[in-house]
Amino acid sequence: MALSAQVLLFDGFDPLDAIGVFEVLAAGSAAVGGELAVELVTAEGPRFVVSGTLGLTVPATGTLDPEKPGYVVVPGASGPIDGDPDDGIDTIPVLLSRFSQTAAIPLVKQAMENPAVTVTAVCGGSLALAMAGLLEGRHAVTHVLGMDMLDATSALAVQARVVDDGDLITAGGVTSGLDLGLYLLELAYGPKIARAVETLFEYERRGTVWSNTGRVPQAA
Repeated sequence: MALSAQVLLFDGFDPLDAIGVFEVLAAGSAAVGGELAVELVTAEGPRFVVSGTLGLTVPATGTLDPEKPGYVVVPGASGPIDGDPDDGIDTIPVLLSRFSQTAAIPLVKQAMENPAVTVTAVCGGSLALAMAGLLEGRHAVTHVLGMDMLDATSALAVQARVVDDGDLITAGGVTSGLDLGLYLLELAYGPKIARAVETLFEYERRGTVWSNTGRVPQAA
């Protein structure tokens, strides 16, 4: 069955969060003869989307469709960590909170209710979903600087590079989007495809993918 990978952009998104996983999945698609349709999308449809990094602008070519089987990828935001929002400073928490109140969230919620879709997030993307109340009781990870905030929501924060909670898979800070993309390729097409893309990119995944399975370590 043909799958889609929809990378969801929003104003203030982090470019590497989005493009890292996009490139990995695009290379994976080439390795399987184009069976994986990879696209940059928004909730509003095709438009130019301004990132949070020096105004870098990226064209999204489609509209997020929660009915398409495959993956939805939610990146985090890029911007200052500190600053007073009352002074007009769009910090990362402000950008994520703003995104969590947009028209994208109902669409992501629909995707999460679709058994044919796995929703994934990179870096602050999982924190935005948690802010929107979509990760209640779900295991997830975000950027190390946002773990306390994630833990303060109804999500179950896990210290790992990639966390697999079934139809929700999240990754930590920025470059972990590469690891997420490779893991998704392995899940969909097997380790040979993932390894071929690792070789092409001269990059190897880091750490063990965490899932809520197996034995619990005994206390020392």
